[in-house]
Amino acid sequence: MKNRNRISMKYPASWWRNMWREALPSGNGKIGAAVSGGVGLERIIINHEGLWHMGKKDTLPDLGSTLNETRELMKQERYKEASWHLTNRVKESGYQTRLASVLPLVELTVRMQQTEGFKHYKREVNMETGEVTVSWEEGNNHFERKLFVSRADDMVVYEISSNGETLSAECQLGLCKTNSAKMEQRIKELESTVKIRIHDHFIFFAVKNDDDTEFGAVLQIIPTDGKVIIENNRFRCENVTNIQMKMKVFIKGDHLQEWPRLQKELSEAQGGYQSLLERHIPLHTSLFHTASLQLDESETEQSNEELLLDAYDGEAPLSLLETLWKYGRYLFISGTSPESQPFGMYGLWGGDYQLMWCHRMANENIQMMYWHAPVGGLSYFIPSLFSYYEEMMDDFRENARKLYGCRGIYIPAGTTPGIGVPNQIVPVIMNWTGAAGWLAQHFYEYYLYTGDKEFLVEKVLPFMKEVVLFYEDFLTTDERGLYQFYPSVSPENTPLNFMPEDGLQLAHPMPTTINATMDFAILKEVLTHLIKGASAVSIYRDEMAKWKEMLDRIPDYEVNQDGAIREWMHPAFEDRYNHRHVSHFYPVFPGRESNAEEDSELFEAFKVAVSKRELGAQTGWSLAHMASIWARLGDGEKALECLDILSRSCLLPNLFTLHNDWRNMGLSMEIETAPVQLDASMGIINAIQEMLLYSSPSLVKLLPALPDRWKRGSVKDFWIMTGRVSVSWDVEAKSLYAKIIAERETDLTIKLPTFAETTNLSGEGVLITGSSLGENYYRIKMEKGCTLIIEST
Repeated sequence: MKNRNRISMKYPASWWRNMWREALPSGNGKIGAAVSGGVGLERIIINHEGLWHMGKKDTLPDLGSTLNETRELMKQERYKEASWHLTNRVKESGYQTRLASVLPLVELTVRMQQTEGFKHYKREVNMETGEVTVSWEEGNNHFERKLFVSRADDMVVYEISSNGETLSAECQLGLCKTNSAKMEQRIKELESTVKIRIHDHFIFFAVKNDDDTEFGAVLQIIPTDGKVIIENNRFRCENVTNIQMKMKVFIKGDHLQEWPRLQKELSEAQGGYQSLLERHIPLHTSLFHTASLQLDESETEQSNEELLLDAYDGEAPLSLLETLWKYGRYLFISGTSPESQPFGMYGLWGGDYQLMWCHRMANENIQMMYWHAPVGGLSYFIPSLFSYYEEMMDDFRENARKLYGCRGIYIPAGTTPGIGVPNQIVPVIMNWTGAAGWLAQHFYEYYLYTGDKEFLVEKVLPFMKEVVLFYEDFLTTDERGLYQFYPSVSPENTPLNFMPEDGLQLAHPMPTTINATMDFAILKEVLTHLIKGASAVSIYRDEMAKWKEMLDRIPDYEVNQDGAIREWMHPAFEDRYNHRHVSHFYPVFPGRESNAEEDSELFEAFKVAVSKRELGAQTGWSLAHMASIWARLGDGEKALECLDILSRSCLLPNLFTLHNDWRNMGLSMEIETAPVQLDASMGIINAIQEMLLYSSPSLVKLLPALPDRWKRGSVKDFWIMTGRVSVSWDVEAKSLYAKIIAERETDLTIKLPTFAETTNLSGEGVLITGSSLGENYYRIKMEKGCTLIIEST
């Protein structure tokens, strides 16, 4: 019988020198363990969400006067000079902020000598329990290693067992290895501070970080039978029948206090592997099962390798897509918590000391990692995103004042914990002011999905007000009284007519423009949400007229000669389709400003624009983003095509997503290192959800972008903004069944798919009427606690 909530592999981690990239993950939202799966030498890298190093925060120079200087250069059409003006002034000041990098906490290595050579090797993740299992056979003996990171006891739990002969294993704690030459000096610094002690079945480990605090671990090893030998800071168990290990970790502490505390906690944690697992499972499983999806009816179990081989033939199998949706959710709930750091590019499973793009990037990436959460019933996890940015508000206010001479907040695209001042001193980042407004969308959506008016008053509206305060000072008007937005950046694209004539591939030749479409889309959305939110709780009344006037000053979106939405609403800048970012589609997705029901002509122009984005410029995350856009446009075939391409270009065997393909196959950008970027994994979840459900405060669409291959399926407990939706369908049988449960008072229009020709809508306490939007649209009013049933007849 197929287990739909497991992934399995027949091959160990094997990426040359960086096997953590293909490790299998477990985590409790604060502590992560990456298990590589080697039979003879097992490496398990342990990370903690709060452990970072090498960051440096400098004082930002006061350069508020440069805004007018930059604008004067742009008025003279000296665009390249203007692009670098603020950046060069910051560099000239000697400013030296450096973003921090995640720091692996400890590596547990386990050596097991082979006697007859392995066979029937398998490693797997049980997504329902959070367990990673590695198993194999030698002769007639079956060996198994199991690990999970406990939510109940906040520890790593590990067991080695065999079903026959005794086993021997050697265990050691140490620093994670690196393959980066530029990190050799940093490793030497860390190694010089390492403290290791072994006493009475405990291994104690500590290292001093660059902030003069220590981090470390205590590992308890409990062998059954056999003998134990301690030498060279190693713990060797010989001829034992079972080995159980429990590990607790600490950060920002002192080993003299932390070691005895953790030893005591480990000693008091009663029970073996199974009893500890039983305490953990209910906490993990309840999070994993907040929603469910079934696309595949097959009962045949396939390994990851087999699923990927099928995808390489051209189409991602239904089983792979279903697994990717579940696996992304598993990574998310394992890699963050409401009280921890937000989910990051590497989750809690990075394996080196200065990973590429391990910071929080807010011009696409961190937003993508949270798009899926509300609909998937995972809003519980979102507050850590808010806390992260709220803790740096003083930095953001200082940024606005010193960089632009404005009130309010300016959030730089890249940040790390406690470092909210700019680090990436390049025009494409320094001149982009949209991060705060884009992040405001997550604040407001959290309110819409939870209905939490206290959160609206205390968190959402004050944040959006600071965003708008910046715009009040920043924006100028033209001779028509309409806003001009400059400097303005459409991340991270350069207009076609400013690309190098010699064809040299430069990262961002000239990104600074006037009136980027995305900037206006964000501005319009923030103002709209601020007005609606403030009206809902009757505050900020004195400022409402001002904000409505600001809305009226935003110019209309423009269409180019190809019939596509223009990326820059200014004649000096020509559209360039050969780029990975798709920022100017914001009004369609992730925003909800433009839809087919209200303006079909404009909606079609967005469709033309996304269809012109060129394949070779894409990345894993941009393919996931485009899949969500196509879903919003109602084209399930195009959305699924993006996921097909992603599955055969940017997936590792452990189903980690990558920034790009590394094999020169022409399906994406080409970067040899092909860094892990789990934003694409989160983007896949969202794209699949968008294909099955569209939700706004006033309109819900069931199966709005259902591709032909998804003939049958079901979802349970997807969320709309006032309740939950479960749907099952069979296109060939023209069968549809849906249940909507109102968690709050509900008043909206619902659109049903056309394949179910005759449907019946019913429910006590539910008012159902027709809609002016046309056939298959129904106006629904529901009292809290009522259920609407939709069934084909």
